[in-house]
Amino acid sequence: MDDECIHGLEGQLCALCFPKVLTEPLTPVKKTRAPKLSSLRDPLPTAAMPVARTARPVRVAGAPRPVRAETLSTDNVDEQRVYHLTHISNLSAILQDGRLLANDALTERPAVDISAPATRDLRRVAHVSGDGRSVAEYVPFFLSPNATVWESVRAEAVDPRLALDAHGSEAFDFVMLVTTVKKINEGIAARAAAEIVSTEAQAETAQNADLAEEPVPFVPGVVAVTNGDAAGALTRFGATPATAERMLQTLRAEADGAMILEAELLVPDAVPMDLITLIGVCNDNVRETVRGILKASSYKPKVAVYPPWFHTSADPQ
Repeated sequence: MDDECIHGLEGQLCALCFPKVLTEPLTPVKKTRAPKLSSLRDPLPTAAMPVARTARPVRVAGAPRPVRAETLSTDNVDEQRVYHLTHISNLSAILQDGRLLANDALTERPAVDISAPATRDLRRVAHVSGDGRSVAEYVPFFLSPNATVWESVRAEAVDPRLALDAHGSEAFDFVMLVTTVKKINEGIAARAAAEIVSTEAQAETAQNADLAEEPVPFVPGVVAVTNGDAAGALTRFGATPATAERMLQTLRAEADGAMILEAELLVPDAVPMDLITLIGVCNDNVRETVRGILKASSYKPKVAVYPPWFHTSADPQ
């Protein structure tokens, strides 16, 4: 596109090519003194007239109380970006399958798996509150490109959740698969509609054939949002559309932004690759490698170079 910068980002989204301009501080307004009174009887020229108070309406006994209108939140969480981290060695298999699979749905382990075996076990026995499904039945996404688990990888720090010594990879060996909450929800809704049509067709076929067994009714999955590590004992879940949205709003409104670095967005079963709109990479060499891998597939997400995602927060860059 014409407005794409050298790092692959549209418009002025790149902080490197389009640094924020510091605005000049506003000039303080000088206070003016009130004019002196010629007489003590003269009223102040700026004195405010007393506001007449209206009497409160009398409530009749037994009458229903008025219902206050609920204050609607102005925070639109649909455009919240979410991030799935994977090693570049896993990308070809993901594209070949056409989707990101939950851990329990994998038939083969990925080429590079950074999660420690104990972490896999904990997520397998932990359950998402509300539906009773295992956390391992969901595809996890970060809510920030600076999530604490990813920061441990970038800083090569010791983290019991990770098995970094197993492959010795550097941060630039990874890629970020990026989408939005809106795209995820639209994908789930489309899948649910297709599954319902398929189930109805199977039921009609079974009825016409007088089969004894009817197809199992399809139960659509729902995105869940956590306020911490999904396998943590004290982690809270928003596992319905309403509670997930409220959880996102709470995380985004947090003053210090610490909780969102631990939080996760969990998508049931799988995420089709056509919902991934952006692949973030560390440098131009990795971008060319990723573009070469994408040539063999039908998926064409934007590939953008964004170094800040791949440097530790302690790095002066």
